[in-house]
Amino acid sequence: MHQQRIHFIAIGGSVMHNLAICLKKRGNDVTGSDDMFFEPAKTHLKEHGLLPQNEGWDASKITRKIDLVILGMHAKADNPELLSVQRLGLKVYSFPQFIFEVSRNKKRLVIAGSHGKTTITAMIMHVLKSVGFDFDYLVGAQLEGFCQMVQISEAPVMLIEGDEYTSSALDPRPKFLHYRHHLAVISGVDWDHYNVYPTPEHYIAAFRKFVQQTPPDGKVFYAKTDKKLRELAQQNSSCNLLAYSPHPSETKNQQTALIYNGKHLPMGVFGQHNMQNLEAARLMLNEIGVSDTQFYQHIPTFSGASRRMEKIGENDQTTIFKDFAHAPSKLKATCEAVKEQFKSRQLVACIELHSFSSLSKGFIGQYKDTFNAPDQAILFTDPKIVAAKQLEMFSEEEIRLAFNRSDIILHTDAKRLEKDLLTQNWAGKNLLLMSSGNYGGLNLEKIKRLII
Repeated sequence: MHQQRIHFIAIGGSVMHNLAICLKKRGNDVTGSDDMFFEPAKTHLKEHGLLPQNEGWDASKITRKIDLVILGMHAKADNPELLSVQRLGLKVYSFPQFIFEVSRNKKRLVIAGSHGKTTITAMIMHVLKSVGFDFDYLVGAQLEGFCQMVQISEAPVMLIEGDEYTSSALDPRPKFLHYRHHLAVISGVDWDHYNVYPTPEHYIAAFRKFVQQTPPDGKVFYAKTDKKLRELAQQNSSCNLLAYSPHPSETKNQQTALIYNGKHLPMGVFGQHNMQNLEAARLMLNEIGVSDTQFYQHIPTFSGASRRMEKIGENDQTTIFKDFAHAPSKLKATCEAVKEQFKSRQLVACIELHSFSSLSKGFIGQYKDTFNAPDQAILFTDPKIVAAKQLEMFSEEEIRLAFNRSDIILHTDAKRLEKDLLTQNWAGKNLLLMSSGNYGGLNLEKIKRLII
């Protein structure tokens, strides 16, 4: 890719700011705007000289000297900079469109699904880096051992975490349809993004289109445990669809080990969902020439992706985990995994309903029986988030009916949640905190310090 002048509209997003930094490192002249900046994006952009002097949109930044514009999801259709781009007839891409353009001549591996995408992508990246394989990538979290969430080089392969959410204000298509995969994984199909997919059928239709994009010599690996995926596979028998199951494993004394060729390999991750993620990673790696010998040599040192069953504190009585889980299937799998790993300990689990789907009365029923595993179930919602999404607050009774659990405790204030957690006796108990938000500003460091 030759050097270009590239402007980002909504540069502050997690993937957007990483892509901006990557492109600047490649020698491009990069600028950008956003109406709000959060950490760590603000610091990262400042370190690379990409943080705008002022927050907000500035149409005067848009000139004919710009070669192309990359449009983030955060920008609306009436964004003043976008309107100027359209008036001037400048080339504009959503970030998935741009990723396809720069990977057009590469072999593209796309990891899709309602849950497990980041973990599977991270597992593959960990092994590829360990064996010295040359590859590019796009992943939705900051991973240990990798400086950025995006890498673009001359590598022949690009690994992409494929999101089913819409591409931009100008393009309602799911992001993953832009990537035109050669090889793919679908880890599961569990209705999500209620504001984009009003029914489960709409949601499944997006994955059906994804499967139908598979080239004749391509492959899609799908989770055999997922009923909807099995049905999808039966409807698309002409495609090269291959089922996978969780990798054989054994858990003893709070330690999970892979079973391979009669050997037990102790792992840094646990739970059947992770054993399933691991098998998907192994199959994809095999497809690009990484042998099982190499896989089993390096996968035991994989410790997990950021905020995916992340251990943030422990002593001999208690372990505290932080997880990104927020959708129904993620909530259920994560809670069950911790209970299975620590059979002798009670589990106190807290989920924050933060996404549009989870806070919508038309969707909340999808959580029925997904929060049964914890010994104590706590739910948090931030009234400010509910108001910002123009939704109606749930009552405790509505939550209990939706989850089908009569003893759920509902908190709507971070200080009360903190008090609830800190007044417990934590001997022989684990704490699992699940959210795509921040519990209204709950101080997790303080929680950890006073519990552990």
